[in-house]
Amino acid sequence: MNADLIFKVAGIGIVVSVLYQVLARSGREDQAMMTALIGLVAVMMIVVTQIGDLFAAVKDIFGL
Repeated sequence: MNADLIFKVAGIGIVVSVLYQVLARSGREDQAMMTALIGLVAVMMIVVTQIGDLFAAVKDIFGL
């Protein structure tokens, strides 16, 4: 596991939370919710890619 991955996820989380707060306080709750959902999808894509790499490594190690 890379520390780079942790920093990517944390960076996305910080940016999304700041955008969410700015949009929510300006009265744009719908856009704030969409921003949060887009951030969640981006993080999930990163995590799913890493899980796929993990499964590929396990297959290579055990020769499956």
